[in-house]
Amino acid sequence: MKVGFIGLGSMGAAIAPNLVRAGHEVSVWNRSPEKADPLVAGGAIRAATPADASRGDAVFTMLADDAAVEGVSEAILASLPAGGVHISLSTISVALADKLTEAHAARGQHYVSAPVFGRPPVAAEGKLFIAAAGTPEAIAKAMPLLDVIGQRVQVFGDKPSAANLVKLAGNFLIVNVTEALGEAMALVAKGGVEKADLLDFLTSTLFGAPIYKNYGALIVSEKFEPAGFAAVLAAKDMRLAGEAADSLGVSMPLNDLLRARLGRLVEGGEGHLDLTGLSLLAARDAGLK
Repeated sequence: MKVGFIGLGSMGAAIAPNLVRAGHEVSVWNRSPEKADPLVAGGAIRAATPADASRGDAVFTMLADDAAVEGVSEAILASLPAGGVHISLSTISVALADKLTEAHAARGQHYVSAPVFGRPPVAAEGKLFIAAAGTPEAIAKAMPLLDVIGQRVQVFGDKPSAANLVKLAGNFLIVNVTEALGEAMALVAKGGVEKADLLDFLTSTLFGAPIYKNYGALIVSEKFEPAGFAAVLAAKDMRLAGEAADSLGVSMPLNDLLRARLGRLVEGGEGHLDLTGLSLLAARDAGLK
């Protein structure tokens, strides 16, 4: 297939090579052009503009937030052929997903929301978990491409924004786990117990899920840079989850707490750190070094 890929940050740069290796003709664009260099060296085509990346059968967007997606949406809408599909991998608002769905439908184009779960190393291996939603025809067009980049694709109906709601709910749980791990480790460390011992015991008994093992290991090692999931992006996601909750009349008191904690980290100049840097707050509040 002739595919475009817009957004070559840490995730996009890890995802796009899988499409090239699978034999697709991939045109890539990024606001900072030099980020496309490794992909072009590996067989991708450099697109001069977002519009140039959007003239094929499908175009992916993997961008940081609503503003970034909206910044390229007009070019995509104007250039994507009728019957083409825009596949949004980004964590964006439910409202923007609904807006893009309507805009593409008005031009005879398809739109699929397909936000992903997994950090860059997982993305590079083509083993992401993908929450997808769109019309059956749109999903049928997108699925051969999604199967290349993910180990499992779960479809959540024909309304694209449903997948965005699932993604925000998932990230809400991820941030909850991260905050809880930080607090638990501060507690035992203040009492003289090694954090690594706590992690080993709990993840080999009651809490064996990858999220506890992987995020717990980052907290123990205090490896907060480079960020696999930056705290500033997690703060954005919790804001979007709150907005979705408000629009649906759902109370999420834990989300209010998480937004405050992440806000404290970001306002302290540490928003560039990995989400697991949240553990620094618990450690500092406990008087730990």
